[in-house]
Amino acid sequence: MIEKISTLQQALDLVEALDPEEQAILVNIISKRLSQQRRNDLLKEVAQARKDYQKGNVKRGSVADLMTELDE
Repeated sequence: MIEKISTLQQALDLVEALDPEEQAILVNIISKRLSQQRRNDLLKEVAQARKDYQKGNVKRGSVADLMTELDE
């Protein structure tokens, strides 16, 4: 039976075939792309929160108010 190699394992094998300098460059690129993705996700969340606020879908209160509401 032929075992299927996961996509992640294939990627790791390819990375290991690179020389150390190329691996470092790749890590740097991936790190920057992940940071950009997190920024994009945060911007989407902020935009949604603003829409919710404008529509009046946001509640204000203290932690005690929140705990009371959760208990109900």
